[in-house]
Amino acid sequence: MTGYLTTHVLDTARGCPAEGLTIELYRIDGDTRSKLKTLVTNDDGRTDEQILPAEEFAPGEYELIFYAGSYLDATGTPPEDPRFLDVIPIRFGMSEPSHYHVPLLLSPFGYSTYRGS
Repeated sequence: MTGYLTTHVLDTARGCPAEGLTIELYRIDGDTRSKLKTLVTNDDGRTDEQILPAEEFAPGEYELIFYAGSYLDATGTPPEDPRFLDVIPIRFGMSEPSHYHVPLLLSPFGYSTYRGS
């Protein structure tokens, strides 16, 4: 099996996919954090391509940064100063060459994630 990484962002407050949410992927190597790419979710709350496709996959520690505040602003969610959730980092490890799916369930005041399928 070949490894790759995907995500899916759902806006649980509005009951729909989170379209237009910016996501950054970083590789973590000790104290070094290297940005690999920036993607934006489509109308289904997914990225148009795999976040980390098979040809770029390598086991290790990674971080996804979800720009929730900008997304919430764009959807007309009433702003706070500062916003309770603005930037959501999720750091995780990939230890074997398989499909890793890191979804985000988002609302203005909470979020959850898990290793999906």
